[in-house]
Amino acid sequence: MTHYANDYFDYEADRANATPTRWSGGSRVLVGGELPRGVALGAALGLATAGMGVIVALAGMARTDPLVAPALVVALGLAWAYSAPPWRLHSSGLGELAVVLVVTGLVPFFGFALQAPDLVGLHVLGLALVPLACLQFALLLALEFPDAAGDRAVGKRTCVVRLGLERATRLYVGTVAAAYVSLPALVAAGLPHEIALAAAGPAPVALWRLTRTYAGDCQRPERWESLAFWAVMLLAGTAVTELVGMIGF
Repeated sequence: MTHYANDYFDYEADRANATPTRWSGGSRVLVGGELPRGVALGAALGLATAGMGVIVALAGMARTDPLVAPALVVALGLAWAYSAPPWRLHSSGLGELAVVLVVTGLVPFFGFALQAPDLVGLHVLGLALVPLACLQFALLLALEFPDAAGDRAVGKRTCVVRLGLERATRLYVGTVAAAYVSLPALVAAGLPHEIALAAAGPAPVALWRLTRTYAGDCQRPERWESLAFWAVMLLAGTAVTELVGMIGF
C-alpha cells in the first residue's frame, strides 16, 4: 500500500527528479508512462482495505495480544499519511520519524507479539530496537540525498531539503554512529550482552561507510547508489545479527 501510494502522491516530485537511483525516486513506472496513475491509487486503496481486513481478523482472535490491533491501525494510518494529503508527513518534518516508528518499532512489535512473545521480553525488544531506529533514520537520509533537488522543486520538504546537504550529512554520520555508540548504555539499561555484541558485528562496515561519507559520498551523485545500498545493508545486517543474538540468548 505504502509504495503504491507514494508513487501516486509523489508523482510530481518523481517527475522533477533528475538523479533517481534504484533505491529512491519512486519506481519510475508512472513517470515512464508504463501505467496510468490511477492504477497505483487503486492498488494502494485495495491493499489498504485488505490490511484493514487483516486487522479486524486479528482483533477477533482470542489469543492475539490486545496491543496488536491498535499498533496495526497506527502503522496503517502513518503509512498512508506519509505521502497522502492533507497530512503529507514527509513534508512536515515528521515523515522520517513516522517511518522509523512504523518500520523499526511497530512492525517488529507486531511480529514479536504474534510469533515470539517469550523470546526476550518486551523491555529487551525495545532496547534492541534503538540501534535499528537510528539506522532506519540514517537510511531515510541516504535515500533523500538523490531526491533533494527534485523534492525542493515541487515543495516536498524532506529532512535533507530542510537541512541542506551539509547539515544533513552531519546528521547522517551522527545517527549511524549512534546506532553502535549507544550499545554500552543499552546494556546498562538491561540489553543482554549477547545481543549487544551481536548488534556490534556490522560496526566495522559502519565505520568504513562513515569514512566514505567524510570523503564526500553524500554530495557526489555518482556515489548515491552505493550510499543507499550500504545504508540498507547496515540496517538489514544489524537486524539479522541482533536476531541471532536473541536466539542465542
